[in-house]
This record gives sequence, structure tokens and C-alpha cells, in this order.
Amino acid sequence: MMMCELDRVVLVQDLPGHGLEAGDVGTVVHVYGEGEGYEVEFVGGEGETVAVITLGPEDIRPMRF
Repeated sequence: MMMCELDRVVLVQDLPGHGLEAGDVGTVVHVYGEGEGYEVEFVGGEGETVAVITLGPEDIRPMRF
């Protein structure tokens, strides 16, 4: 499933080098090509940017409400 810019997504694996864990929620800020990659921003509880990372579609899933 292709995600779009500004979609909320959930990380499906730990990324300890970035201080992120599976289940962390981020926002897609850019889509590469037809969904081959996504630039995702993760924000902390105080509103500060924790990380902006390029991830593949296998690394994230859409957030379910």
C-alpha cells in the first residue's frame, strides 16, 4: 500500500542508531517515486524533531485509527 505525504505511519522495526523503536509514529514528509522510499519525520513528546529518515516501504506501515 502506497502512503502519501503527511500520512501518519508506524515504524515496524527498531532503529537504535536513531533512538527509535518499533511502534514509534512518524509523518511522511516526502515520497520517492511511486512509493519506493519515504522520508519520515519522527517528533518527540515536546514537539522536537527526533529524526528525519529515509525508509523503505517494508520499514513502515500506515497508522490505523
